[in-house]
Amino acid sequence: MTVHLFGGVSSPSCANFALKKTTEHNNASFDTETVRTVERNFYVHDCLKSVASEESPIFLVKDLTELLSKSGFHLTKWLSNSRKLVESIAEAYLATAVKNLDFGPAVIERALRVQWQVSSDTFSFSISIKDRPATTRGILSVISSMYDLPGFFLPFVFPAKVILQDLCTKKLDWDDRIPGKGLRRWQTWLSEQPKLGQFHIQQCFKPHDFLEVVLCQLHFFFDAIGLRCCCLPPDGQHT
Repeated sequence: MTVHLFGGVSSPSCANFALKKTTEHNNASFDTETVRTVERNFYVHDCLKSVASEESPIFLVKDLTELLSKSGFHLTKWLSNSRKLVESIAEAYLATAVKNLDFGPAVIERALRVQWQVSSDTFSFSISIKDRPATTRGILSVISSMYDLPGFFLPFVFPAKVILQDLCTKKLDWDDRIPGKGLRRWQTWLSEQPKLGQFHIQQCFKPHDFLEVVLCQLHFFFDAIGLRCCCLPPDGQHT
């Protein structure tokens, strides 16, 4: 066999290995930032990167395309909130959403149930909670269906988990109807769900024209476990 099976358990690992090996074999011929992008900004077959200016990504796109073509990787479906960058890329290699160069509110990229509003450079959500019986099983089904990898709406999901926890202490059967007070709490929570559609988060945390970042810290909180802190100095190395 000369190719890996699509969907095989080992295929993502092999593809990632080949991707990184490409940079090892060609890093002397390409810019350091290009090599770093391949090493740090790819998730399986997708690349996500933010930069401070509109000029640098134009060179980066060209350099990345040339570097990865050395091993047969062809980068396509480019998308950016920068019209200048999009116009510098051949139409055949653009994402379908921006091939007509329309940067209106309708241009949305979706990933892991999070929506990226391209023109405003914000994250938003479109959640449709399925109708489930007001039972312990039904509530668990609703909570489990709200997949939110970044954790943006955990404050909204948490009260529903508290309701579920309280029901478990009452030792109800999975399909028993929720008692009066619990039912009112659940209905109130459901009524607030449409408000998530009005929730928007700026992709960039830094204010416009922010000075050079000297130190950046990410704090992760775990319930009943404590605090874990990860500090990221300017060179990007974890300490």
